[in-house]
Amino acid sequence: MRAAILTREYPPDVYGGAGVHVDYLVRELRRLVDVDVHCMGEPRPGATAHTELEPRLAGANPALQVLSTDVAMAAGVADADLVHSHTWYANMAGYWASLLYDVPHLVTAHSLEPLRPWKAEQLGGGYRLSSWAERTAYAGAAAVIAVSEGMRYDVLAAYPFLDADRVHVIHNGIDTTPGGADAYWPDPDTTVLERLGIDPDRPYAVFVGRITRQKGVPHLLRAGLAFDPALQIVLLAGAADTPALKAETDEAVAALRAARDGVVVESRMLPREEVRQVLSHARVFCCPSVYEPLGIVNLEAMACETAVVASRVGGIPEVVVDGETGLLVDYHDGDPAAFEHGLAEAVNRLAADPGLAERMGRAGRERVERAFGWSRAAEQLAGWLREAVA
Repeated sequence: MRAAILTREYPPDVYGGAGVHVDYLVRELRRLVDVDVHCMGEPRPGATAHTELEPRLAGANPALQVLSTDVAMAAGVADADLVHSHTWYANMAGYWASLLYDVPHLVTAHSLEPLRPWKAEQLGGGYRLSSWAERTAYAGAAAVIAVSEGMRYDVLAAYPFLDADRVHVIHNGIDTTPGGADAYWPDPDTTVLERLGIDPDRPYAVFVGRITRQKGVPHLLRAGLAFDPALQIVLLAGAADTPALKAETDEAVAALRAARDGVVVESRMLPREEVRQVLSHARVFCCPSVYEPLGIVNLEAMACETAVVASRVGGIPEVVVDGETGLLVDYHDGDPAAFEHGLAEAVNRLAADPGLAERMGRAGRERVERAFGWSRAAEQLAGWLREAVA
């Protein structure tokens, strides 16, 4: 069996959880089946890359550029026995390939366009195209793989026309190999902290992720006004999705810095070994997402023996065990102030009790080692791939 994996992100160009998922899963999947990866962007080893720069679409809505790349990707997988797409960016490539070559198309659901309406700020009318692409691909897929039970529920709620028997759950994983260059483990080194301006002798709360509406960064920044003054607040946050969100975030960071010291913001995408070090020495990792199908970054923090404070949304409760590996905070769309108060309260509880934070960190490490492995995820997926082409 020859499987074609269709994705926008692939190393070294990985900026979100879906890209991390594809990176690690493909490594394990290649031990089990014949895999070709087709990605978007510049040429790179280990994959066939398809440019997103179609000259005839210069200046057009970015969604049109993506769909033009999907056409090229579909043309490139004629010898595949099965195609497997990740995110709306590649979904139509899989859908069109399934029609062209009469092969099964599997979709992994990392997020859902109907549950991310704020993307209209970023894509404009392209959001309607991305929503159409996702819906159409899901309707025609031989199977949909959800990354959590919460995600499976959302898939069936958003697309009630799907047969529930076609929607399966395979959790994301984490590489916890001690000393592994691309793995997550408690790293005793502090050289990265010092270079970033983080005081290694002072406790800190850390956020790692993109600045999108989904990740809830403005909530965290407002909650930070009420964090224990002894804590540093560290944000490893990439560029904002839109100018409006950037302005909102910059204003909140300025307000936080005016109210307290020890606020460190790093806007560059740091390599994994540096993120691992920052996670390892944090008192608490904060995940204030308002929508999160699973949240690989929570697994990464737990693998580094760091306690987690996270919102109780999507698949997060399947990862973070409230009271055992971290603390969960209820999120309600209509009451952001209550959510922000809850975040501050949970962070301050761990700030005041380092022993509790350490116990939760150790429990988190034990949990990811026991329950979240990429090899198991790959074995489950390979089973579905074989069944689809049987």
